[in-house]
Amino acid sequence: MNHAPSISIVLPAKNESKNLPSFLPMLHLLYPDAEILLINDGSTDNTAAIARAAGVTVIDHPYSMGNGAAIKTGARHAKNDILVFMDADGQHDPGDIPALLSKLNDGYDMVVGARNSGSHASLFRRVANKFYNKLASLMTGHKIEDLTSGFRAAKASKFRKFLYLLPNGFSYPTTSTMAFFRSGFPVAYVPIHAGKRRGKSHIRLMHDGFRFFIIILRIGVLFSPMRLFLPISSIVFSLGAGYYGYTYFTENRFTNMSAVLFLSSLFIFLIGIVSEQISSLHYKNIE
Repeated sequence: MNHAPSISIVLPAKNESKNLPSFLPMLHLLYPDAEILLINDGSTDNTAAIARAAGVTVIDHPYSMGNGAAIKTGARHAKNDILVFMDADGQHDPGDIPALLSKLNDGYDMVVGARNSGSHASLFRRVANKFYNKLASLMTGHKIEDLTSGFRAAKASKFRKFLYLLPNGFSYPTTSTMAFFRSGFPVAYVPIHAGKRRGKSHIRLMHDGFRFFIIILRIGVLFSPMRLFLPISSIVFSLGAGYYGYTYFTENRFTNMSAVLFLSSLFIFLIGIVSEQISSLHYKNIE
């Protein structure tokens, strides 16, 4: 058996009554000394009752506040130095926790369980996840193997520094990963296989896929704004120069549209500089 007395396992849960009866006893069996916190995010079934009957500490939200809000609640209430975040739907294998903790002991501040391609239920999810990983890697300058994985272990003292940045929805993995990279806290990945959940997922594929994309851009701006604004400024400037060249050789004149594109490029560049300075303020007291 793998004893982990120094960890707190945080389980955000909403209407997971079908999955908890088999999942919670497994956690207790493998980690009898670990603190297990189930954050009941406004469930309308008997999720909370099942968890309490299994001897798990339950913290209730009065209504559904979102996966990220549940993560923040769990992080605030956890008593131990290491936080392990898992889904309560049975997708994550408790047997993978030692691999995360072992990597954490190598000097990393956060370790993420990177799902293999077979873990995604559809081709769309595989393609989307690969796209998000590539885009986020470009934004941060670090290789990100699984941006949206909710299975991760982190040092509590470091993770709590970014609670004010975490959104209440499903994108806390995105935000926390980029915040750790931005602050110079080392992040590692270990390969895992995530199983398929029983019951209906709370993520709406198209809606939340678009939200993830917007969140990447938003956190990219927070992480390093010039990585976003400089390419856009360059593209707009190139369009202005190209259009000016076209009108000069065809009409022998400088058009208002070229002037607008040049000015827009300058404004975007200046906004990027200001955003870069504002971004640095979020991390000035991070140690």
